[in-house]
Amino acid sequence: MTTKERYESAKARYAKVGVDTDKAIQVLKNVPISLHCWQGDDVKGFDQDGPLTGGIQTTGNYPGKAMTPEELMADMEKVMSLAPGKKKINIHASYAIFEDGQWVDRDQLEPKHFKKWVDFAKAKGVGIDFNPTFFSSPKVKDGLTLSSPDEETRKFWIRHGKACIRISQYFAEETGIPCVMNIWTGDGYKDIPGDRLGPRMRYKESIEEILSEPYDFNLVKPCVESKVFGIGVESYTAGSAEFTLSFAAEHKDKCLPLMDNGHYHPTEVVSDKISSLLCFFPEIALHVTRPVRWDSDHVVLFDDETREIAKEIVRNDALDRVYIALDYFDASINRISAWTTGLRNMSKSLLFALLQPNAQLKELQDTNNLTKLMTVQEEMKTFPFGDVWDYFCESCGTPVGFDWFTEVEKYEKEVLSSRK
Repeated sequence: MTTKERYESAKARYAKVGVDTDKAIQVLKNVPISLHCWQGDDVKGFDQDGPLTGGIQTTGNYPGKAMTPEELMADMEKVMSLAPGKKKINIHASYAIFEDGQWVDRDQLEPKHFKKWVDFAKAKGVGIDFNPTFFSSPKVKDGLTLSSPDEETRKFWIRHGKACIRISQYFAEETGIPCVMNIWTGDGYKDIPGDRLGPRMRYKESIEEILSEPYDFNLVKPCVESKVFGIGVESYTAGSAEFTLSFAAEHKDKCLPLMDNGHYHPTEVVSDKISSLLCFFPEIALHVTRPVRWDSDHVVLFDDETREIAKEIVRNDALDRVYIALDYFDASINRISAWTTGLRNMSKSLLFALLQPNAQLKELQDTNNLTKLMTVQEEMKTFPFGDVWDYFCESCGTPVGFDWFTEVEKYEKEVLSSRK
């Protein structure tokens, strides 16, 4: 059977439970997923030659890492061609592109240092999300940035945050697509601190100062992201979940909460938190990753939690209220494959969620028919979802089945293998 024939058979079966597969596909084609640039070069960036620091670690040394802006953009372009659906690109401030002799420190960054990214985004018809880079810099003092007790250190990083607000505004104006700008730091302590409140008050005041920079909230969407712990900050982080959520609630006219599903305790799941935040915030943001025992940023799979995250977005009619971005980095396997796997699986999870009889499931819950609720949810797991997914891929002009990996192998042989 052809992909279309298999799809028509699946379509008829889904129709029997009230699911319109054509509608699901059309909806998904307009849901952007933000592709993170840092998977392609192991979070190295282009503005410094030092090591990766700040509680972040990339493991592995698979050959073919992008070493230049041109290589990184070519790799991202390849990934976007292998995954169906709408995309954005997500870049860190450390990926500024300088002409010879034009390097500036992060507090002096300007839109011109990101013009090549804008040109790339325009050529691909995608928007840009942005992140100030509060790590891998000699200006990080004693592991601290915005929460540092050293005033000069704080002022430097506040200037950096303000510069990123201006750059985010530039991205949004140039692409015509809102820019999500995520504020995250690894500030914290390895062992038990003597003062938990002081760093958090300084962090609060620093972020408030960053957000005092003028911007159009319709175009720039600053976010605050929490972290439970990191390498070297195992005992305390200034930007805890309670801190960032409270900050976002107090400043909801200026910023959004961002949840990274690797930034919580091992037994916590972000899927359960989405509906709570939607009760109080018009919009929220997500970084989707895969923690393995801790915030290890493994490649996103088509696993239970990714599907649950997608279902919570879809069943709450929040596709236009939740900004979805990927955030992981694996240097132990082919980076193009890692990128593509995660991007396809996030899209796949959203399609799976769109193909659930969500109205029926809500009615069964509200009428206390919990026996049938469980039964329907379990039976839907074996519906011919793969046939709908293959048709979605084909309708988007992207590879079906294993064909995308054949393209990755070809790209590795023809492009990646020549990199030193």
